[in-house]
Amino acid sequence: MNQELQHGSADDRELVQRAREHDLSACDELVRRYHGKLYGLIYNMTSNKEDTEDLVQDAFVKAFSALDRFKGTSSFYTWIYRIAVNTTINFLKKRKNRMALSLDETDHGVERDPAYVELSARESPFRDASLSELQEKLNKALLKLSEKHRAVVVLHDIQGVPHEEVARMLGCSQGTVRSRLFYARQQLQAELSEYAP
Repeated sequence: MNQELQHGSADDRELVQRAREHDLSACDELVRRYHGKLYGLIYNMTSNKEDTEDLVQDAFVKAFSALDRFKGTSSFYTWIYRIAVNTTINFLKKRKNRMALSLDETDHGVERDPAYVELSARESPFRDASLSELQEKLNKALLKLSEKHRAVVVLHDIQGVPHEEVARMLGCSQGTVRSRLFYARQQLQAELSEYAP
């Protein structure tokens, strides 16, 4: 397990205990510690800033409301990520039923996307594609994946969470994580093949 995942785990237990006792400074510290990571996770699953902000808040509200049920068998980090992933997957299922993603809903932060960075470094017709065209293609490709496949891509490939930790967060085996990653990467490669040499 990498250092980032270990960061503050003993300190997290103390903060969780204080938060259970309604210590607002402990709650604030947990939010400060994990807001950015949850934001990155959820944004990469939704491609929408407003939805991301709402879902991050929802995840923290759910976590703090259920804090008395947190047994500490996993780290607080794993527990809140699992809440965030489940909250986002449920949201995406509802959104899929309501509407399809349009370019107007996307954000112009694509230049930080690892797929964009990799593709832009190659000699290919991609270099001539406009940023908005590429962003639309990347978002649509990611959103064509099922919520479960999108979650493993975002957690592992974009956020760098190890297979073992992704499995704990999603409540499945490491083999399932690897299988979902393999399938998702094949789908993304097929969707983005016109941009590759």
